[in-house]
Amino acid sequence: MSADTLWTALADPHRRAIVGLLLTRPRPVGEIVDACGLSQPSTSKHLKVLREAGLVRVRQDAQRRVYALDPAPIAELDAWLAPYRRLWNSSLDALGRRLDETADDPEAPSSKD
Repeated sequence: MSADTLWTALADPHRRAIVGLLLTRPRPVGEIVDACGLSQPSTSKHLKVLREAGLVRVRQDAQRRVYALDPAPIAELDAWLAPYRRLWNSSLDALGRRLDETADDPEAPSSKD
């Protein structure tokens, strides 16, 4: 699955909410409908997009369809984000060092002045 497909699937806030729900445990469609406050047809459309993107799996349990998160695509996104995370961590570390230096400098202007 391409990263573009994953990003597109996750661009919608309702689909991100569904992914967040499935993070804790697999859920039947009815629970997802209730938790998201969407209609059943709307929820089914969002689940279809997530399923086609490979983000969720579905299994039949008697008359119910139970959806579960598939961690593999999330791992792909995590790998894609890794260089950006390193960049931000480096920048935040530098900011932290600068703030520490300023806090230790008695000549630095304070917010109390």
